[in-house]
Amino acid sequence: YRSGQLLSHVYPDVPQALRDWHDCGIRLYIYSSASAQAQRLIYGHTIAGDLTPLLSGYFDTRMGHKREVMSYRRIAASIDTEPRHILFLSDVRAELDAAREAGWQTVWLVRDASPPLAASHRRATRFDQIPVCE
Repeated sequence: YRSGQLLSHVYPDVPQALRDWHDCGIRLYIYSSASAQAQRLIYGHTIAGDLTPLLSGYFDTRMGHKREVMSYRRIAASIDTEPRHILFLSDVRAELDAAREAGWQTVWLVRDASPPLAASHRRATRFDQIPVCE
């Protein structure tokens, strides 16, 4: 990463959406199966540049498995935010289900194929389709 030979892929709509959300005062966090250290490298070296100044923190599986409700409760407590005020984006239904059960709002990101409908989750194909700064 440091040499610039390895850059992380991000969809074209992601950097501007993150900037817009950050600029309107929304705290942005990443919850990934990758370690927090790996996340810093991934988001610090993207094809769109360093996105880490836009991010408030990183969570990994030390919080628990991404398909477990308690993981989302732990994250909400650690950022001192009511679950109903947290929006979670994922392309994995089981993760969305766990976040929803923990009281979070959810958006199912469907970039390519059309998975089976899940009435309990809003859907979007791009980050800029998710209105969060209203």
